[in-house]
Amino acid sequence: MKKSKHHQETEAVHAGADLKKKHGPVATPIYQTSTFEVTDNDEQLRVTPTDMFYTRYGNPTNTVVELRIAELERADAALLFASGMNAITTSILALVKSGDHIVAQRDIYGGAGKFFGQWLPKLGIETTFVDTTEYEQHAQAIRPNTKLLYLESPTNPTVRIVDLVKAAALAKKHKLISMIDSTFATPINQRPFEFGIDLVMHSGTKYFGGHSDLMAGIIAGRKDLIEKIHETRTTLGAVMDPHAAWLLLRGIKTLAVRVQRQNDNALRVAQYLAQHSKVRRVHYPFLEGHPQRAVAMEQMRGGGGMVSFEVEGSGGDARRLTESLRLFTLAPSLGGVDSLVSIPVLTSHAMISAEQRQKMGVTEQLIRLSVGIENADDLIADLEQALTVVNSPQHAHAG
Repeated sequence: MKKSKHHQETEAVHAGADLKKKHGPVATPIYQTSTFEVTDNDEQLRVTPTDMFYTRYGNPTNTVVELRIAELERADAALLFASGMNAITTSILALVKSGDHIVAQRDIYGGAGKFFGQWLPKLGIETTFVDTTEYEQHAQAIRPNTKLLYLESPTNPTVRIVDLVKAAALAKKHKLISMIDSTFATPINQRPFEFGIDLVMHSGTKYFGGHSDLMAGIIAGRKDLIEKIHETRTTLGAVMDPHAAWLLLRGIKTLAVRVQRQNDNALRVAQYLAQHSKVRRVHYPFLEGHPQRAVAMEQMRGGGGMVSFEVEGSGGDARRLTESLRLFTLAPSLGGVDSLVSIPVLTSHAMISAEQRQKMGVTEQLIRLSVGIENADDLIADLEQALTVVNSPQHAHAG
């Protein structure tokens, strides 16, 4: 496990940069180039495995970002991709082959669920889906040809929490590679590599970028696995553009302060919703009554910026509520400075079957909030006015 002499806030600003260089630019330059010049063919051979050969193989701007993310995760190394799904698909294809088997949580992002359930079978790779917090089910699903344990915590959209110690121990016992989608947590709130998880994935589009203006995927973890994934990334071409990497680096510099504010705001919002008569249930890891709150408090530094809740009413009520909000923007995605609202059955989980959604507890009444950095009182006031449309007589004919 990597050690660092600095705290997270300092790492987010400085990690990966060469502090010994003098008279250089304060901001990391953008190497906006597809290829690099060499003086002779011997040098050409030397630079081929480096980040000064061809940007599909690597790029100096991207390297700084990858080093910074590895430091933040306390991982051996990290890689950037063009999107979160790029990171998932390329990594999985690098690690499993036809005839292999995967055990995956049922509670995962819909796009990942579709990849496991519909695309991998075409390549002869089977996945068994198990209940997120039933570790005996995980163990029973493991076969002689199982190669990978795929996790997500907190889960999208019901923010269930995986016990990372138990999951890592199970994977090690059965010699499986463990991989987790830690997008909702960020390394500010949770570092799965420190608990023994082999690979940590993020949709960098979300909290790492932080401003809803770029696409990015991230994998961090064990050096041997990262090298294997890098080889596959080079072949499949799922690389990140240097300018987008530079934007990502700029976002990372404020990651710690943004996430802390989002942690505070989201807890306030969750506590408000939990006492509202028109709210059936609230999902937030640090909220009193959350089924995995004790585990969350033990392995996370904050509950994150994601809150989901079910309204007392119909799917139509949920739709009207989301359309009545003024500060929460109706849009998919998450993790930015602006607060967003979406209905998972129409967005993040629209691509999976109704039966699968039912097993995950993703109902038509479920609303997902990505809480931003605005003033919490203003966000709560916005929810207060929007909740008036739920079950109100003037809307009784709709939905």
